[in-house]
Amino acid sequence: MNKMPNKFTDITFKQRDGKEMLLAFTSGVFIPNTTSELLIKAAKKNISSPSKILDLGCGTGVVGLSIWLSGRANEPVYGSDLSTSAVECSKENFKRNNCGSDIRCGSLFEPWANETFDVIIDDISGISQEVASISPWFEGVPCDTGPDGAGLISEILYNASKYLSKDGSLFFPVLSLSNVDQILKCAKDNFSKVELIDRIEWPLPDRLKKHTSLLRNLDRNGNIKLIERFGMVLCYTEIYIASCPINNL
Repeated sequence: MNKMPNKFTDITFKQRDGKEMLLAFTSGVFIPNTTSELLIKAAKKNISSPSKILDLGCGTGVVGLSIWLSGRANEPVYGSDLSTSAVECSKENFKRNNCGSDIRCGSLFEPWANETFDVIIDDISGISQEVASISPWFEGVPCDTGPDGAGLISEILYNASKYLSKDGSLFFPVLSLSNVDQILKCAKDNFSKVELIDRIEWPLPDRLKKHTSLLRNLDRNGNIKLIERFGMVLCYTEIYIASCPINNL
């Protein structure tokens, strides 16, 4: 009897502390990147005790799994993603690491009616849809964020309080390839405490350099922010933690 071929391939995710993790991966799933690394680092630094964690836009499950491996997440670790392939990937990676998990398929908070969490970590797409369409990061991965990249994160910021426990917090990234000002305004409109906890600048990838004129136009329109310094085009990623929802005060 022939064995069924393995639907997963293995990829190595190297974190900023030098630790490596072997992950099951399949096509159509977002590959962990610098934003994933920064979210993991921020969570490890700011979560003081094991907590009920939701990895929103879980992809391979690497963020929630890394937090659990560091001793800062209770079992089960919760996660959700719009992609069924991502849900399968996450389930496989938690299974490989003998970690209890509850991974569901659905858009944003849709799968989590009547659930609340101590910590929500948002790793859902947050760059301009126009940039995503020409970038190396979203091949085969949907990105329905609007021209300024603020659509999904704004919806998360607006609704997160319904899914946070008392004294709960939301970690979220802000990329300069989006409308940074609009996203931060939405965060401050919905949370009384919004704190910047990490930032990194990075050069525009080679594949995007040929689209510099398009990016500059998006910058002029306020859809993204570019930094031009010493003849280089730079972008940045920031990680924020939001707490004390205004509508809960």
